[in-house]
Amino acid sequence: MLNRRRFVKNSVRAASVAAAFGNFPYAAYAAPRAKLASDIVTLGPRKLKLSRLAMGTGTSGSGGSSLQTRALGVRGLADLLRAGVDRGVTFWDTADQYGSHPHVREALKTVKREKVTLLTKTHAHTYAEMRADFDRYRRELNTDYIDILLLHYMHTDTWPEERRGAMEFITEAQGKGLIRTKGVSCHTLGALKAAAASDWVEVDLARLNPAGVAMDADPATVLSVLREMKGKGKGIIGMKVFGAGQLSGKADECLQYALASDVLDCFTIGTRSLEEFDKLTRQIPAASTRG
Repeated sequence: MLNRRRFVKNSVRAASVAAAFGNFPYAAYAAPRAKLASDIVTLGPRKLKLSRLAMGTGTSGSGGSSLQTRALGVRGLADLLRAGVDRGVTFWDTADQYGSHPHVREALKTVKREKVTLLTKTHAHTYAEMRADFDRYRRELNTDYIDILLLHYMHTDTWPEERRGAMEFITEAQGKGLIRTKGVSCHTLGALKAAAASDWVEVDLARLNPAGVAMDADPATVLSVLREMKGKGKGIIGMKVFGAGQLSGKADECLQYALASDVLDCFTIGTRSLEEFDKLTRQIPAASTRG
């Protein structure tokens, strides 16, 4: 039974992918001029300035490690982050769950803190848990402030009640200038709708790709919620642009879809080598104008 269910699920997924890319409307998504990974964009009501591409450090991240931390180690990932800055990509996406704080700290030894936008995430529920996380994060990262702090992996539509204490601490820290902007990452449609309705949320990390792979719902449904967010002035960072790797064979189409989106301000993608990163930064402008 399980094998049959898996077969059916995989068949449905394959059909959806084929439908998404069978007649991909390149011309409709083509920009009049190339968009770059290093383009500076404005995010959310606090108007943070950051690069269009965020360097992800959490591919398959859980339990304090990720593909990046396992493959590269502290020195290797720090070198990759520094190389990104040299290429104008100054937005770093990290999280406690990825175990990548030490790698960012190492990179910051030779990169000026004010030159990068640093995003991290927390699983805290209570005020006390959030205070402890925040103090630890600043020690681990060796920074006085965090640019973007997100409640990580929201999966219930009642998360605003469940995380009330953590949200209270974050709001206080933001008032003191220790956090520049705040929000959530969402992993269900109910959580995403709750984020759209919440006045507390300034930034959302949302899953979006043209095939609906590893997303909260089909693209049309997700886009309707994200447009509601944009209408309220919230900033939106895209993730799962390549469907958690399942759409990597359709990278040009996925990138063009993200770059042409009227809801994404920027997006995060993780790479595991300088060669892979440089390939991605070449693909982005080429994909943006493909007709």
